Amino acid sequence: MNPSRKTTLGYLFALFTVLVWGATFIASKQLLVFYTPARIMLMRFVLAYIALWIIRPRPLLLPWKTELRFAALGIAGCSIYFLTENTALLHTTAANVSIIVSAAPILTAVIAHFATDEKLHRNTLWGFLVAFSGVVLVVFNGAFVLRVSPKGDILALLSACCWAIYSVMLRKMPPELDPILVTRRTMLWGLITAVPMAIPGGAFSLAPLSGPLPLFNILFLGLIGSALCYVLWGKAFTLLGVVSTNNCLYLIPFVTIVMAGLTLKEPISPAAVAGAVLITAGVILAQRRKSPVPAQAEQAHPPQTSREALVKDTSEEA
Repeated sequence: MNPSRKTTLGYLFALFTVLVWGATFIASKQLLVFYTPARIMLMRFVLAYIALWIIRPRPLLLPWKTELRFAALGIAGCSIYFLTENTALLHTTAANVSIIVSAAPILTAVIAHFATDEKLHRNTLWGFLVAFSGVVLVVFNGAFVLRVSPKGDILALLSACCWAIYSVMLRKMPPELDPILVTRRTMLWGLITAVPMAIPGGAFSLAPLSGPLPLFNILFLGLIGSALCYVLWGKAFTLLGVVSTNNCLYLIPFVTIVMAGLTLKEPISPAAVAGAVLITAGVILAQRRKSPVPAQAEQAHPPQTSREALVKDTSEEA
């Protein structure tokens, strides 16, 4: 694939995913009237897992060491990530959680620097500072009130760390595996580990889903927000790298603010618009790298191609 086309496709996958994930906060907020956060998480994982089986109806047979890596992916990127983020909301403000979780891209860049071949660049740090400033403006949306809550803030930081660890682990998965099967197995482990979290809270009922809005919201969360977007996010990692892809996460707070303004009639302040400009500038700055290597040097050290080929299915079929 042409490098510029590969980059464009990667950003299209990442930006579409960010738009959807920004909207999932609205869907989740509307479902919280009927269900606990853990039960919403469980239902979306079940839907995602079923959908991915329908799309790719074949088993994935793995060595036990690889299976353990998938278990770690499901715990870090699904169950524990959502548990820490949602629990943080019970102990601190949504603004604090949004800001702290927005540190995930820079945490990813630091971990990737030591664990992968993606090294931390100066522009990544400057881009983080600019984009993070924009996130603060967007989250507060003109109301600058910051309350420190150690328990909630620590949980939010753990959530950001979980996503950073998940991102780097996903980047290091065998590149020959089908991304749909990778996402499906990750969702399976997320589902398994989410069950104990969803048990407390009394009797479980599907009756609320008889209404069109709750039904749409849970289908949106499970089929689009989880099944489709986790696959696209993994493909973006393959095309762009984990650091560049995760930098797009800075856009989520602004997407959420806009969606809340359109659907929940929440006001959008000039500070939020200024924040959006800073976020966009920060993301662009973070993607900038040094000048390309001269052709002679490039020929002397040809790039690895095993990660560039968009994965093919080598799973064993029953």
